[in-house]
Amino acid sequence: MTVPTTPDTQTAPASAEQRVNAGIGRSVLRPDGIPKVKGNFAYVSDLQAEGMLHGATARSPFAHARLVSIDLTPALAMNGVKAVIVQDDVPGTAMYGLEHRDQPVLCDGTARYWGEPVAVVAAEDPETAKHAAAAIVMEWEELDTLDDPEEADAIDSVFRRVKVRRGDQDAHGEVVIEGYYEVGTQDQAPLGPEAGLALPDGEGGVDLYGTSQWVHADHEQIVAALGLQPDQIRCHPAGIGGAFGAREDMNLHIHCCLLALVTGRPVKMVYDRAESFAGHVHRHPARMWYRHEANRDGTLVRVQAKLLLDGGAYMSTTGAVIGNATYFAVGPYKVDSVAIDGVGAKTNNPPCGAMRGFGAVQSCFGHETQMDRLAAELAMDPMVLRRLNALQQGDPMSTTGQIITDSLPTVDVMDALVAMPLPDDTDSDNPLHLPGGTGLTTSRSHVRRGVGYGVSIKNIAFSEGFDDYAEARVVLTSVGAEVHTAAIEVGQGLVTVCAQIARSALGLEHVAVVFDDTSSIGSAGSTSASRQTQLTGNAVLEAARRVREMALERIGGDDLTDAGVWRNGELIMSLDALYDAGPIEFTARYRHPATFEADENGQGTLHAGFAIAAHRAVVEVDPELGLIRVVRIDTAQDVGRVLNPQSVIGQIEGGILQGVGLAYMEELVIQKGKILNASFTDYLLPTFLDAPDVEAILIEEPGEWGPFGAKGVGEPPTISSTPAVAAAIRDAVGKPLNRVPILPEHIVGV
Repeated sequence: MTVPTTPDTQTAPASAEQRVNAGIGRSVLRPDGIPKVKGNFAYVSDLQAEGMLHGATARSPFAHARLVSIDLTPALAMNGVKAVIVQDDVPGTAMYGLEHRDQPVLCDGTARYWGEPVAVVAAEDPETAKHAAAAIVMEWEELDTLDDPEEADAIDSVFRRVKVRRGDQDAHGEVVIEGYYEVGTQDQAPLGPEAGLALPDGEGGVDLYGTSQWVHADHEQIVAALGLQPDQIRCHPAGIGGAFGAREDMNLHIHCCLLALVTGRPVKMVYDRAESFAGHVHRHPARMWYRHEANRDGTLVRVQAKLLLDGGAYMSTTGAVIGNATYFAVGPYKVDSVAIDGVGAKTNNPPCGAMRGFGAVQSCFGHETQMDRLAAELAMDPMVLRRLNALQQGDPMSTTGQIITDSLPTVDVMDALVAMPLPDDTDSDNPLHLPGGTGLTTSRSHVRRGVGYGVSIKNIAFSEGFDDYAEARVVLTSVGAEVHTAAIEVGQGLVTVCAQIARSALGLEHVAVVFDDTSSIGSAGSTSASRQTQLTGNAVLEAARRVREMALERIGGDDLTDAGVWRNGELIMSLDALYDAGPIEFTARYRHPATFEADENGQGTLHAGFAIAAHRAVVEVDPELGLIRVVRIDTAQDVGRVLNPQSVIGQIEGGILQGVGLAYMEELVIQKGKILNASFTDYLLPTFLDAPDVEAILIEEPGEWGPFGAKGVGEPPTISSTPAVAAAIRDAVGKPLNRVPILPEHIVGV
């Protein structure tokens, strides 16, 4: 055993959590921040391997068609082409899917959506691969395209129906408000396109580095589709330029692995931007009918709704998304009589799946527009009406009847938002401060200002009985500690907060986060559902606390610092000596509180926790030209406990901008199943010039099960920012505007 050293001048501070400089509660510098700003960060599309081939995809030009014949000869005849693969070449089940294995790896004889992969090519360079894919001769028999979700509903072409019935179904209020609402198809528009690099191991297996939000789910699907053993596939977390739900589903992952196995060489695939639009899922478009009944004093009595979401050609997460949309269709409000029906339709439109907000975005636009219309009918302030009906801890959920046992500071969030001062309405002739910007299309005299509100509730983590857990390992090193995880960093700052949690639990400053592949550590679950901070964070917290205990128990110490183990204020063993004496590590698996499937009426404990957000939008509109400028968004959000203030604000600002985009700008234009605007030229996104000022108040009421009381913060900013902007536009122009995005023709049209 190494003899411990005892420096004469060192003393140990008392509290491990308080003494670390880069622990929880601080805006810690992101380890990936500087490399990303400098352009030195390695995204998947940057990865290289010796002898690497390049992959490309041939796709269906039709939304629904039978593949009559396919001739691969022209592609195979090209110099540099090493493989061309179709569905018949795929071993195993040749099927995949996140929730249900309903999607063929390559077209199985019938194309069910525009852009469905038909064949994949591997060649010596990307240009040859693309030319070879384009050279494949395909003969098609076009079939009738089912592109209307209402028609799909009528013929029972659906993925899931959700029924919610609660309370007296004969209850009625004195005031009735009905409305129809629509939400267009939004794209996640991640900065980095889909990419993958597959490295064959020479023994029939492969290592995959791909754009993913959940490598263990990818691993399960690849193993099944290719008919391999689990230890033959290793999926590695890798650098991703954004996700927002688009990377929960696989796209090129199996193609990349299959080409690598067939050729025996590394294969890299990278989608261009147009192909990216075809290659990943989108936010579900929605059509919704609502009926609210209330008494004259504003008390909600009954809410009815039918929500119709278009899931596209394959299921992806449509079942869970329509579940969320239905279960949160009333919003954060109390009402005793509820009848909600949700339908996830199956069509020949592009597949839809997870996107930030996950169903709650669509229904929030419906219920918040209804609350504004009800307030107007009752001549009440819209936020007074919301506060009167606000859900709080101890109440039953209006839809599912679940008793809310965790913190839910709905009233505090609303009150904080209302108390925020409105921005100065001083006129400005600066064109950047006018709708239309430097286009000089709007004069100040034509501008009208409007103010609108939105409030939302969203579940945290997976629900409806899903076995939701995360695993993490903490290992003591000679200079500090390592956190090992397969959780995916998509830009949200997970690597930073995991290190902060470990530092505070261990009392050590020197903590590094290591991302392990699927063969080295258990699943951390998906980077989605605002769950990673709470689940992986709790696994890290438990593992770190156990490592600290083990280190102290080894030699009877009472404190641990970067210097080593202490007893009674005296250093009795250095950290490197402790490390040399034998490994100290602990692997923890954390599960959130149990959830359960709903009964036949949609009742039960379906969710592990909830978060509230509220937004106030101030907009300026030129009603003659239909031009819009969002001046400012004020927000208050229920965050539990803030672990990294700067990171939380970053999530809020980014999430709000996505909500703003959906409100008046972003929409995929789909005609007979075909995307018509698959580029950043035609799919409009808010830029820095469109970004409003954001003022945020963080409501800290610690949750029951997050690390140190933290709650996930990623999704709530997107949910109620959209209806707030829409309400502000309605306030400015005095039109119903029951669809988002609100386009200029909606404002200037009759």
